[in-house]
Amino acid sequence: MLEKFQLLANVGQFDNVAAAGQLPPLTRLSLIYGENGRGKTTLAAILKSASNGDPAGVLERKRLGAANSPHIVMSVTGANRVFQNGAWNVGSPEIVVFDDAFVAANVCSGIEVEAGHRQNLHELILGAQGVALNTALVGHVRQIEEHSKAIRQLEATIHASIRGTLSVDQFCALPSEDDIDSKIEQAERALAAARNSQAIQVRGPFIAPVLPEIESDAINAILGRTLANVEADAIGRVRAHLAKLGKEGEEWVAKGVTLIPTASAAAGSELCPFCEQDLAGSPLLAHYRAYFSESYEALKGAITDAGKAFADVHSGDVRAAFERAVREAGEGRTFWAAYAEVPEFALDTAAILRVWNAAHMPVLKALRAKFSAPLEAIQLEAETLAAIDAYNEARQLVANVIEPLLAMNADIALVKEQAAGADVATAEADFTRLKLIKTRYSDSVAAQCQAVIDAKANKAASEASRDAARVDLDNYRQNVFPAYQQAINDYLQRFGAGFRVDAVNSVNTRGGSSCTYSVIINQVAVPVTATDGASFRNTLSAGDRNTLALAFFFASLEQNAQLANAIVVIDDPMTSLDEHRSVATVQQIRLLLARVQQVIVLSHFKPYLCEVWKGANINERSAFLVRRDGQGSSIAEWDVREDCITEHDKNHALVAEFVRTGNPQLERQAATALRPMLEAFLRVAYPEDFPPSTLIGTFLNRCQQRLSQVNQLLDQASVIELRALKDYGNNFHHDANPAWQTQAINSQELTGFCQRVLQFTRK
Repeated sequence: MLEKFQLLANVGQFDNVAAAGQLPPLTRLSLIYGENGRGKTTLAAILKSASNGDPAGVLERKRLGAANSPHIVMSVTGANRVFQNGAWNVGSPEIVVFDDAFVAANVCSGIEVEAGHRQNLHELILGAQGVALNTALVGHVRQIEEHSKAIRQLEATIHASIRGTLSVDQFCALPSEDDIDSKIEQAERALAAARNSQAIQVRGPFIAPVLPEIESDAINAILGRTLANVEADAIGRVRAHLAKLGKEGEEWVAKGVTLIPTASAAAGSELCPFCEQDLAGSPLLAHYRAYFSESYEALKGAITDAGKAFADVHSGDVRAAFERAVREAGEGRTFWAAYAEVPEFALDTAAILRVWNAAHMPVLKALRAKFSAPLEAIQLEAETLAAIDAYNEARQLVANVIEPLLAMNADIALVKEQAAGADVATAEADFTRLKLIKTRYSDSVAAQCQAVIDAKANKAASEASRDAARVDLDNYRQNVFPAYQQAINDYLQRFGAGFRVDAVNSVNTRGGSSCTYSVIINQVAVPVTATDGASFRNTLSAGDRNTLALAFFFASLEQNAQLANAIVVIDDPMTSLDEHRSVATVQQIRLLLARVQQVIVLSHFKPYLCEVWKGANINERSAFLVRRDGQGSSIAEWDVREDCITEHDKNHALVAEFVRTGNPQLERQAATALRPMLEAFLRVAYPEDFPPSTLIGTFLNRCQQRLSQVNQLLDQASVIELRALKDYGNNFHHDANPAWQTQAINSQELTGFCQRVLQFTRK
């Protein structure tokens, strides 16, 4: 229970009000009267700020010209609630406030219903439990928005230069690939092959460069061949003799040897076919026969053939072919390396040719020497054999280097086959995909993608929580909203409103949950908002809107599970209300008082507060006044009873006091009060025949006309008495006597007429 305002400093009209702490404590029903502009609404704003914990309600009312910030101390259930340094020391959620701000927040601003009103009304309908559910939902929605914002920021770091034509989701979802660099190389070659399919088809496989073999053993075998029955000396003597004969000597002698049998046919001995001399004693004939024998000729032929064959396989054309083959192998390697993984290939042909020459030339020289002396057995020199070994090593080197290339011919055939049916677009897509995968899983980009993935996982979790919270809230709203609609309409009926609400439902919007409803007027549903035609704005009066706001407020109290502990503050409920609705409001406040801890009513309309006061338990009611105090305001105790006495009651008391005491200071006041007393009595006693603004003279004429009739008003004696009393009272009334303020008064006469008026008004 709010007990006292201990201190009100630097807020609104309150400069430094500490005297309020000396006043009697507020009670279960506390009335606070204040003229407009004195600070009554400031008190309501202070209580609302204490309720919701929002310091703005106090700070925005900082006293103009005050050097210090607002400082407030209130006693609530024995504990101080302090506002200092821009904040409350503890919240006061048990305080519930109805004021203009409630209307503006939940119903309308002026005459318009905006989205914010429907959102606030939604929370009002939900109550504490529903607000908690809705707050949880809104929290999830806001968290999702934060996730979305974070995701957008994270996705912005993975720009198109990184992910190509893929979206961020597609890019981050790329699966990892093992041995990605190798696969990229393969894809790049496949793409190159697809783009150059025609050139690939016409390109041949690898061909091995040919280096002829030099077999030292075979050559030594030729060089070492001789004829066992032919002496080398004899051959030498023949050669020496043939040399003497000149260029054609050997041919001449060889033919002559074949003619010996013919020339000697008739003789008993061998004769020279040239001179027919007996050849028996010729020292050269036997040598000639050996020299020109078939075996010798065969030996020479073998040497000649060996030399010719060796020279042919080591000729310049062979060398040129070898160099060309090496060059083509290198070019082929360069070509095919773009489409397959081709081993390195490098041969120093100049060095190989040098080694080739170093081995080939001594062998050829030896064969020539053998040809010159066929029967002389010779062998390749050690230096030549070493050169041949070096050559054979070079030959093996060539074989070793070319072998991996030759092994690639099967792969080349596959490249040709694939290139023949390859699609460039597909190959490009595969190559691009692999490069993007490599980029995706690079250290820096992988971290960026993981951040996006984690953020989206967090968002998904929040979305799942949001969906679950929405289900919980929807289930709760299905029960609450129909009951709230019924409660609103119950209060509207009690307030005598000519309308009711219908279709009070909740909707989910991007900005959060909201409430929709329509107003039923003359059985026609009027929407709260409309671009044209009937709407809340043009069908409800100010009084209707305030009545609807009160219905919302009282209905919301029905949903308050802590209603028994509530401190209900109602600020100026009479604003724009018709008189008959003010009576209903008084009745609802009296009913509410029995259900809550405390009711505080603030108003600038004394009669309304007096009506609330009259029906309250005298032990549970208190009243206070916000009054002018210098340049500001202060709080004082208010004597409600004085303001609750009617003018007739005051006049009656005054006249009775004068009759009782004869106080001369009351004479003129008593005389002036006589006619109003008579008018007030007649208005109550004869309301149909003495309505407001009726003159007593007119009423007397009517009474005179009805004497002795069934509708008689006064009897003859009463008519005469009333006329006499009226005539005396007119002496002291401005509309009957211009000099009424200076009319002479006889105290005894006045006393008599006062007694007669008191007597007449008792009838």
